[in-house]
Amino acid sequence: MDGFISAGLIGLSLGAQYALLALGFTLIFGILGVVNFAHGGFYLLGGYIAYLCVSWANLPYPLAVVCATFATAFLGYIFELLLLERVANDHLATLIITLGLYLVMGTSVIVIFGPDAPLFQFPVNTVLQFGGIYLPLANLIVFLVCFAAIGITYALIYRTNFGRSLRALSEDRAVAVALGIRARLMFPLAFALATGLAGMTGALVTPILSLTPHAGDPVLASSFLVVILGGLGSLGGATIAAFLVGLIEAYAAVYLGGSKGALMLFVLVLIVLLVKPTGLMGTQTRGA
Repeated sequence: MDGFISAGLIGLSLGAQYALLALGFTLIFGILGVVNFAHGGFYLLGGYIAYLCVSWANLPYPLAVVCATFATAFLGYIFELLLLERVANDHLATLIITLGLYLVMGTSVIVIFGPDAPLFQFPVNTVLQFGGIYLPLANLIVFLVCFAAIGITYALIYRTNFGRSLRALSEDRAVAVALGIRARLMFPLAFALATGLAGMTGALVTPILSLTPHAGDPVLASSFLVVILGGLGSLGGATIAAFLVGLIEAYAAVYLGGSKGALMLFVLVLIVLLVKPTGLMGTQTRGA
């Protein structure tokens, strides 16, 4: 029973990480209608920017996470404003551009830092023990920070005029623009929010897992999986699916092994899509 609880706590930590990534991914799809292949790249940049801040600038790790969040948000804002905005209505072009950006990010990291993983570790390595239950303190910290960021994101989307404008654009862009909402102003800000969340997750997670030039690949795959399972464009569905995927991964790793756990996830997605093709909380159509 203690092992079961420990695995569940790790699964919740994984779920919070996935939720933070999936919120940004599904936000971009819901608002801009763009499947952002570069999402894993911003996660990767968040990790390397935090590494630079800690190892080269000697900044405290919490401040490095803040710097990585704002830096990736700024880069996302510039990317959307200068490139993506020009082809926002061409879905094939957005796929090519975001995929190209992701490849550029990965290649640039290899050129600058080399193919090997730098020494970048989470500043806390204590393991908490409650009876027979073990939980790394780093995972608890990451869970709390991610959970707080998720709450702030929801408050921003559902409790502010900025969020109401974004939701109006996602429901019916033409009507929202006719009512005076400035889409050209809101889209780069939405993209910045999404990439900032990805960068924050990278800065938090890569010191625990591994910071390599290919660290964004599994993140991109996991984001797709979570967003499809939760329902494209549904923030609530993405959050629920993220915690579900995190728990399944944790329990599968403990009781079945990694490869069988991945198989379980794909089987779960197939079953959900067969029963409800739009995902857990997806809708049949999305506003133009």
